[in-house]
Amino acid sequence: MYKKILVIKLRHIGDVLLTTPVFKALKENFPDSFVATLINKGTEDVLENNPYLDEIITYDRSIKELPAFKRYLEEVKFLRKIRKMGFDTSIDLTGGDRAAVISYLSGAKIRIGIKSRGFLGKQYFYTKLFEIDGCKHTVLQNLEVLARIGIKTTRPEVILNVTENEKKWARELIFSCHSETYIQPVPSKLNTEKSPYIKKVVHIHPTSRWLFKCWKDEYMAEVIRWFMDKGFNVVITSAHAEKEINKVNSILNFLRTSTEFNSCNNSQIVNTQDNLCHFECSKEFPFLINLAGKLTLRQLIAVSSVCDMYFGIDTAPMHIAAALGKPVVALFGPSGAFHWGPWDNSAEKDAYPERNGIQKFGKNLVIQRDWQCIPCGQDGCKGTKISNCLFDIKPEEVIKILSTIEL
Repeated sequence: MYKKILVIKLRHIGDVLLTTPVFKALKENFPDSFVATLINKGTEDVLENNPYLDEIITYDRSIKELPAFKRYLEEVKFLRKIRKMGFDTSIDLTGGDRAAVISYLSGAKIRIGIKSRGFLGKQYFYTKLFEIDGCKHTVLQNLEVLARIGIKTTRPEVILNVTENEKKWARELIFSCHSETYIQPVPSKLNTEKSPYIKKVVHIHPTSRWLFKCWKDEYMAEVIRWFMDKGFNVVITSAHAEKEINKVNSILNFLRTSTEFNSCNNSQIVNTQDNLCHFECSKEFPFLINLAGKLTLRQLIAVSSVCDMYFGIDTAPMHIAAALGKPVVALFGPSGAFHWGPWDNSAEKDAYPERNGIQKFGKNLVIQRDWQCIPCGQDGCKGTKISNCLFDIKPEEVIKILSTIEL
């Protein structure tokens, strides 16, 4: 057994990224095994070039929107594909009903899962079912499933690879914008960490698909203004969703009304044949590059890889920056940092040992209130989609903390 293993994680981008230590552990213990993963379509980019994966299988959730009969045919076709691959072991780290059915119908003789609610008889779809310590970090919860069957790892490591071509593209994207603001033209081959011509760059991602995780727009604008006053170049990103782009525009409007500043406001990205991009921006705002809604996931990863730090909220780009080894300062509201805080691969101590409050793990810092109700895991206070615990954190408090960080 354990010759052909399927790891199932039908969740979002951050969840999938935090599963990567499992692939490493499996290959360390079974170097000759075939390790595949089943994930939702749209999350696969965080697993690109992962050295511990032999195959990535994606499930297209849009199947659920098809007419009943066509959906049935597509589901059967997909399940047959999984079964034909001949897995002897399935490890379901999702806990959902769909993952349980896929695990069972995969034909794997060993089917490992996590105890969770679901349809009647769901527990019988597995051969090994474990209850996991929910007070641990997600990385450690995933690895605990393996530990319960005797599989251990040398060091929990969240793995995210970026190619040199991607880094080169990201440097050109960021540092070619308004090169007259530097001492001399930017070299074509640029080492951003050593170049005296380049300012420090902070990656700010202020949005989430769940708006109850977002900070007040005017507060975010104040912190962005502080970064620029301190000589940082600011790169703002968001997903393509209209509500996220609108939120970034609102932040920029607060920034415009609160101070005179410069940003790359009229930005445009054009794809070229070599799959890289050219970046054109107006000369109006040279210290802020607005890439909200303009990047693919791989492009966002590349941009994050050449920035000096990340500031933002509890969302997938936070995990991406942490996996790339960047210092992260993140604002947390109703989520538990002990469960979802940015992971530091090089940290020696336990991850986020407290239930709430301001906590540090390696080079990463979580700013959160220490209220008794935190973490509640709710979508805002009393279903309002607004998290009072997050809005209670004021810009001056955040700026004071940021002032102590050395880059």
